[in-house]
Amino acid sequence: MEQRTRALVASAFIGVIFLLVQLGALALVQPFEAAGYQAVEDPSDPTNTVVYVAAILVATGLMLLAIKLNVDQLIRAFVVFAGVYLSWYVFSVVVPDVVTYGEFNVIAVAAALALGAALLLYPEWYVIDASGVVMGAGAAGLFGISFGLLPAILLLAVLAIYDAISVYGTEHMLTLASGVMDLKVPVVLVVPLTLSYSFLSAETPDPTGEVEGEASANGGEPASADEMESAETVDEDPEADPMDRDALFIGLGDAVIPTVLVASAAFFAPSSVPTVGLLGLVVPLTALAAMVGTFVGLAVLLRMVLKGRAHAGLPLLNGGVIGGYLVGALASGLPLLEALGVAGFL
Repeated sequence: MEQRTRALVASAFIGVIFLLVQLGALALVQPFEAAGYQAVEDPSDPTNTVVYVAAILVATGLMLLAIKLNVDQLIRAFVVFAGVYLSWYVFSVVVPDVVTYGEFNVIAVAAALALGAALLLYPEWYVIDASGVVMGAGAAGLFGISFGLLPAILLLAVLAIYDAISVYGTEHMLTLASGVMDLKVPVVLVVPLTLSYSFLSAETPDPTGEVEGEASANGGEPASADEMESAETVDEDPEADPMDRDALFIGLGDAVIPTVLVASAAFFAPSSVPTVGLLGLVVPLTALAAMVGTFVGLAVLLRMVLKGRAHAGLPLLNGGVIGGYLVGALASGLPLLEALGVAGFL
């Protein structure tokens, strides 16, 4: 019972991480837009989705190649660089321009470099998670102002299908997860179940294995950080408790991708949509409903993971956020075609 309670507390902590990413993205969309960080000229163009999905496929292929060639440290360097880059975007609009050098906010640059140094020198679980929240909020905010409602919905739908295929079909996401786990970078968020847990010294399981309960929600990331027994040993112990683990893992992408629609729904909400106050933020009802949908999907996903089964995360999470957004849009009086972002094309 104690282990089950710990697992439930850890699940709640995962929910807190998701909430921080979403609140951070909502807080950043307007400052990002004011700073001119919108990445595309026409956010309503559906081809933006095609470009981004193609970039994901290329990046995935390159990472798999790096793992195959045993140069996976290149992946670590890339992720740390991405962390510094994304955090600079965040800190540049959050930290006041007290000290500047040319056009650069010196304190913001220093904070971003400090985040990168922490990831390189001491990637303990709380460093990974804190960095992941900053990176996730920044990425979701940037994509939220760059993807209109239709491109965002298309992006989430395509990535949900891709995640399911890559986990249950080709299983190449399991291979990728296996390769990046030991790199200790914020591709995967870590939530310990014990106070003594250390991500630095923990053995990480192989998510490509056939052991039930070995993979987590995010495309096969491990759901356990304790040293796994061999498949033969597990088969001999059918009563093994899937709760018997030292940590839960969930991919950063599982938090970021649904939040893109949350941020987009907030940024591109018509003026007729009612707003709600949320922890100091003014949030359109459509975005709030999308947040609720995310957590419904997350609750179902974590319930499955805690039973010891491997699952792709994005089908449930993206389905939840899209469903929640549409419910909020219809409740706000928006016609369905306008809510989907296709009215302007008809």
